[in-house]
Amino acid sequence: MEEKSILVVDDDRIILDSLCEFLSLEGFQAIGTETLNGAVAELQKQGHSLVITDVHLPDGDGLELLDVIRKEYPQTVLIAITGYGSIESAVKAIKMGAYDYLTKPIVDDELRLAVERAIKQQSLMSENESLRLQLEQKYSLENIISHDYKMAKIFDLVEAIADSKSTILMTGPSGTGKSILARAIHHRSSRSNMPFIEVSCGALPETLLESELFGHVKGAFTGAVSNKEGKFLAADGGTVFLDEVANASPALQVKLLRVLEERQFEPVGSNKTETIDIRILLASNKDLNKEVREGRFREDLFYRVNVVMIDLPPLCERVGDVRLLAKHFLRIHCVQHKKEKLGITDEAMEYLERYSWPGNVRELENVIERAVLLSKDKHIGPDDLPEAVTEGQSTQQKEYKTMSLKEALAEPEKNLIRQALESNQWNRQETAKALAINRTTLYKKMKQYGLDTEAERLGLT
Repeated sequence: MEEKSILVVDDDRIILDSLCEFLSLEGFQAIGTETLNGAVAELQKQGHSLVITDVHLPDGDGLELLDVIRKEYPQTVLIAITGYGSIESAVKAIKMGAYDYLTKPIVDDELRLAVERAIKQQSLMSENESLRLQLEQKYSLENIISHDYKMAKIFDLVEAIADSKSTILMTGPSGTGKSILARAIHHRSSRSNMPFIEVSCGALPETLLESELFGHVKGAFTGAVSNKEGKFLAADGGTVFLDEVANASPALQVKLLRVLEERQFEPVGSNKTETIDIRILLASNKDLNKEVREGRFREDLFYRVNVVMIDLPPLCERVGDVRLLAKHFLRIHCVQHKKEKLGITDEAMEYLERYSWPGNVRELENVIERAVLLSKDKHIGPDDLPEAVTEGQSTQQKEYKTMSLKEALAEPEKNLIRQALESNQWNRQETAKALAINRTTLYKKMKQYGLDTEAERLGLT
């Protein structure tokens, strides 16, 4: 077990030597000094788990040392020593952040008990700090793997806005990492030590979602047997991340608009207005512009949330990142599941890079985790990948060898033109505009692919 270091500060040499000797016999590394300046010098020289200091020192007040520790050595715990049973100075020390106090003459059993409790407190503080640092590393931008230029632009944008109060809207398909990016923004801001609360607006019915966000009072509705604090109030001082915000009902959208504009709301069933200090991040996998046009999302709310927009590209547009991410997830899940894998074979990697990844980064991570669990070899091979990743690709390879590029591109172009025609009710002028081609070119291509006869058959000419 690591030996804990304790700094003892007292201008009475007899008491100082006695305390140091006792602590050494208890198994601690005890260092003594008689002055405030000596204590500050010792703290600068090495870290100490615990400081035991007399309140009255020849060159200052022991409480000044407490102030130094609180500001510069937050992982160090302090016990104050007061003479003559001075309750006033003891209370002052506790209010300033001292963990405990002892009165002279010091009794061995009381000292032993106080030190044991203080060391446990210090260990807990160190553990919490370690966990905090792990969280910061996990959700840092450095841990979001990408060499893609689009992601590089997003990283630059995040660096510029992370510590602002601006509302941020993240868009992009499901699985592209919006939640991870939201946490990274929070952990890079001055609110990082305050709560980060994530709420999925698509996971709960409207009535439950309203209560989840705003809280409710007892009797507000059937089943409300007690008061409940909502997520907004719980996150006061921190960050709230609203995922799938496009699923919010019209009534809830009105309340969200007020929270965004005034940082105020009333719990369900209450007339009391709550005021909060939060940063709000939002995400949607739907096109909010389209939702506004079709009347499903309030226009005023859209303009209020769209202060800064971050559009996360799907993985199929970041093919160069597949190899990086696959290796990253392999390392993570080998450690997590205590498996030893030396890498991914070239053939398996080719399958991964050719796959379209409709589930994006989340799907890739799931595929690699599955391979780590199921593979019996030291390398991940094609047989360790799901059929969805490998099936059909061999057929595509044969087709590539037996047809020209023009022939290979014909079917996707035909499908794209048909989809555009259907979206525009087969209006050729609107379709040509949507495809950014002229009407003559559209008509030629419709004739080439037999879409003109299809339009005649549907009575749309």
